[in-house]
Amino acid sequence: MAGLKDLSNVWQSIKEMDLRPIRDEALQDVHLAIVGRPGTPKQELAWQMRRDPHRLGEETLSPIWLLDYEGDDAVLKPALDVDLLILLVPAEQEDTLSEQTLAQKWVDSGRRLIAILYPPTLSEPNAPTPSHSLWLAMGKQRLLFGNINDDNFLLRQFVPAVLEAIPDKHLALARQFPLFRDHVSRQLISDGCLTNATYAFSTGLAEIVPGLNIPLNVADVVVLTKNQAFMAYRLGLALGLSTRWQDYVTEFGGVLGSGFFWRQVARQLIGLIPAWGIIPKVAIAYAGTYVVGRVIWQWYLTGKKLTPQQMRQLYAEAFQKGKAWAKAMLEKVPKPRLIKRKSPLRELPLPTEPFEMARTCPNCGRNNAQEARFCQYCGTHLDT
Repeated sequence: MAGLKDLSNVWQSIKEMDLRPIRDEALQDVHLAIVGRPGTPKQELAWQMRRDPHRLGEETLSPIWLLDYEGDDAVLKPALDVDLLILLVPAEQEDTLSEQTLAQKWVDSGRRLIAILYPPTLSEPNAPTPSHSLWLAMGKQRLLFGNINDDNFLLRQFVPAVLEAIPDKHLALARQFPLFRDHVSRQLISDGCLTNATYAFSTGLAEIVPGLNIPLNVADVVVLTKNQAFMAYRLGLALGLSTRWQDYVTEFGGVLGSGFFWRQVARQLIGLIPAWGIIPKVAIAYAGTYVVGRVIWQWYLTGKKLTPQQMRQLYAEAFQKGKAWAKAMLEKVPKPRLIKRKSPLRELPLPTEPFEMARTCPNCGRNNAQEARFCQYCGTHLDT
């Protein structure tokens, strides 16, 4: 079984692992195009995507194609290979045939598209106008109603729709376009919490299954810390931080690895009673990962680190969420069926009447049936 000294080796193990796939995922290009008639707020939407509403002054210069479209498909040639085309259509515009034709062609060709009708009289009208009804046939995943200058619309509708449309480039999208950082960061933290909670849950169950004999406790801390460190690296990349892992060790070494948090957790994990310790183990794994993610997120927003008191408060809140998740999962685990012992066979009852005596042959001395008149062995008459 692993010892506490093994925690100091976690960083060395991480350094030896190849982090290039994660870095390359975050640094891959994201090609976007915003299309609309002259006068549509293409530039405004591009600016909104390049800024972070949660952090004033955080802006990027990531390139976006801005194309004026009036029915001539030739102007779309630069956008043929983009990851996503965003089509802007004024909601009050009556003649939208060219935009609808473009959208249908784009979707039919297998390309990704989101259409935004702005500004709507209602966020999602119950009785759309005839011009709207054709757009509604595209489905809610591809059609949005909202004001592009409204942060509420951008964060609650636009951002989730774009992330759903480009599921394979979330890290890169958040790194290059700060508008997406809040949503992607929350998802990374949530995924990290569930990954570690699931690991703790599976090892906790294995601990009580006879025959598996899996080493737990401190060994769990080593595995959970590795998962936590990778989450921290991915989170930092999404937030536009350094691509060098060494910078994370310098900046967050006090909360990762053998720092403040895991010293406390290690004491709680060691010696937990098998079976009875499943729920607290899962809660600890969940809460610890959540605290690390929030530390990095807070540092990105404010440039300041959480105090130990703030970390303990976050830990307590996340611990309760982890407990609730563990209890819900435990209820889904199939309960072992109890084998009912069969009752022993009852003894055969003794006959209520005595056996009739057999007739013995006077010649050969063998027994015959009571009703026999001659011996079945020698033929002697039994009545003599």
